Amino acid sequence: MYPPDRPFTPTSTALVMIEFQREWLAPDGKLQAVVEDRSQFDAAVAAARTLLATARENGLAIAHAGLRFQEGYPELGSGGFGLRKAIRTFRTFPASSPASDFADGFEPRENEFLVQGRAGSSAFAGSNLDIWLRNNRIDTVILAGFALHVCVESTLRAAHDLGYEAYVAEDATAAFTSPQRRHVLTHVVPHFGQAVTNTNLVPMLENRLEAAQ
Repeated sequence: MYPPDRPFTPTSTALVMIEFQREWLAPDGKLQAVVEDRSQFDAAVAAARTLLATARENGLAIAHAGLRFQEGYPELGSGGFGLRKAIRTFRTFPASSPASDFADGFEPRENEFLVQGRAGSSAFAGSNLDIWLRNNRIDTVILAGFALHVCVESTLRAAHDLGYEAYVAEDATAAFTSPQRRHVLTHVVPHFGQAVTNTNLVPMLENRLEAAQ
């Protein structure tokens, strides 16, 4: 919620966009039903657009981590409870559906990385995100997306344990409710990384070349 304790180096930093897909953002997306607090969700979408545009304008490495499951959800196994059951039950993120496409304005560009193989709540779970980051000498990640208390938090924990410096783009992520959001930002994030606002992120990215010197 404050400026980073120590400035990160933009040339070794990546913005990881988590699930900016139609399942979350389109009016007919199935996950619209779980968002109880529309104001914080809509604000996060708007702030994410600003953050993504700033990152693109200033040449930051960008990764897009969506979810897409094969017909029948074989990746999830029997899925007796938790997300493995919920995803199968509500049939979210099927690879064959437009619901799994990236939402308008959040589509990956040609020079941006599309995470492949992800099959869990963390963007690292089963995916090629970690090897992409390491091969490109990236040691710091900025996380934005949905939901803060589920997949963003899982990705934050994994990034920490893998040795990355991890920041949560506070303005560009949302939970189902405001209390959930406050809990994660106050009681979870400090154990694994740091929350940072667009007010602090945007100037740092705009001064990318100066910060990299």
